[in-house]
Amino acid sequence: MSFVVAILFFLLPFAAFVLWRKRNPDGEPSAAVLIFAAVAVLAAVGFAAWYGLSRREAPGHYVAPHVQDGRIIPGHTEPVR
Repeated sequence: MSFVVAILFFLLPFAAFVLWRKRNPDGEPSAAVLIFAAVAVLAAVGFAAWYGLSRREAPGHYVAPHVQDGRIIPGHTEPVR
């Protein structure tokens, strides 16, 4: 289900653009629309940077996910010995 939501969120800007072009075939975007789009892009980039910097792994080396005794052990970090 989350895959469908992700696809819909991906397609939403394209659908908005097509709707705008259908309603204003000869029009140019107003300054307010351009400013809003620039602010939205900056906010998205800022949030992505903040999220990437806040999700740090513990110091050590990464152990990839693997199967042990018929169970899937998720990926994790282990301290260096």
